[in-house]
Amino acid sequence: MNDTLVTIHSLLRWAIVLTGIWAVIRALKGVSGNSAYTGADKKAGLFFMISLDIQLLVGLVLYFVSPLAMKAFQASGGAVMKDSTLRYFAVEHALIAIVAIALVHIGRAKVKKAASDAQRHKLSLIFFAIALILLASRIPWPFTAAGAGRGWF
Repeated sequence: MNDTLVTIHSLLRWAIVLTGIWAVIRALKGVSGNSAYTGADKKAGLFFMISLDIQLLVGLVLYFVSPLAMKAFQASGGAVMKDSTLRYFAVEHALIAIVAIALVHIGRAKVKKAASDAQRHKLSLIFFAIALILLASRIPWPFTAAGAGRGWF
């Protein structure tokens, strides 16, 4: 079960990366072109948020069933913080992901309340770009120490 969840979680990362890039590019085009905030802009942010929410659900299940999480839960005192791999997955990865998800939700709420299209694009760009940068920094890419041996998919 753990391997299946890790695979699903890993594949969903690409949905997040793609929808996040799509949302940021739409917002950037809107800011630079001073264009109207369209249904496509709204959908880009919505799909980014939905993919993050699905990933959060899979991640939460994984957080409580993976051997790595079990090892972290069984560690005493500051042992988790001293082990870079355990700290990465038990604290850093999860915390930054939750912060990024919150930013996307807050950003979408602010976009809905914005008075003008220019403000909607600007808020989308700020919130979605920061969230995407945070997420990219905590994904266990194969070229990082935490992602070593994990592969691209």
